[in-house]
Amino acid sequence: MKLHIHLYILLFFTVFSASGQGPVYLPGEKIEYTIHYGFIQGGVASLELKKDFHNGQEVWRSVFVGRTVGLADAIFRVLDIYESFIDPVTGLPVLSIRNISEGRYKRYNEVIFDHKTRQDSAILTSDLTGVHITQPGIHDILSCFYYFRNHYLPWHDTLKIGDAITITTWFTDQLYPIILRYEGIEEVKTKAGRIKCVKFNPVTEVGRLFKTENDVSFWFSADKNFLPVKIRFNIFVGAFVVDMISYEGLKYPLDIKTK
Repeated sequence: MKLHIHLYILLFFTVFSASGQGPVYLPGEKIEYTIHYGFIQGGVASLELKKDFHNGQEVWRSVFVGRTVGLADAIFRVLDIYESFIDPVTGLPVLSIRNISEGRYKRYNEVIFDHKTRQDSAILTSDLTGVHITQPGIHDILSCFYYFRNHYLPWHDTLKIGDAITITTWFTDQLYPIILRYEGIEEVKTKAGRIKCVKFNPVTEVGRLFKTENDVSFWFSADKNFLPVKIRFNIFVGAFVVDMISYEGLKYPLDIKTK
């Protein structure tokens, strides 16, 4: 269950890739969130994009950190760190790092993405499971939604309610297609003020955790930033909500209604 919750938080927190008009974000962007169950705060998270180098190549490095706080931290401590080293020209990942600590369970893995050796496929090398040949243009879980934010959200006004977008990613050493259904425009209340947002629901797997395919929703600002603002996922025991509490380094001023 924890795996699925963390996955959907990550889906919400991600944002990258290049388009003909240039990316809607730049290195220096940082967003912080609080995670709560009702009135109880159970965790905090942050997503940051910065310049870095990998094997002599300039990359944009996305870092997601999520951790428990307060009583939740005392009962079951979680510290999850995901990193994606992204080629700023192609928008594709060159290195992905998953470093998670959840109670007694710990897992660290690095995956190298080779998009150049073969034209018809990508070569992925995982520390844990070895070499995999996949379809070309494969994303990791972080680069996927930078791509989504930059390539699909600027044209959200051409979508109809129920239209679906599919992006295939490599997550936990397996192919993981992410299907996002467009749900329209909604206004979201944040700590900074009210923000007009584009809403999408990733298709969820019905079973132990979710009752329906629409039990996860997330919202991106409907301005030029398409900033991830909020996520909500309904599970059998209630609803968890992730809210943006601060931001910095945006490419454009965030469109906020202060009254």
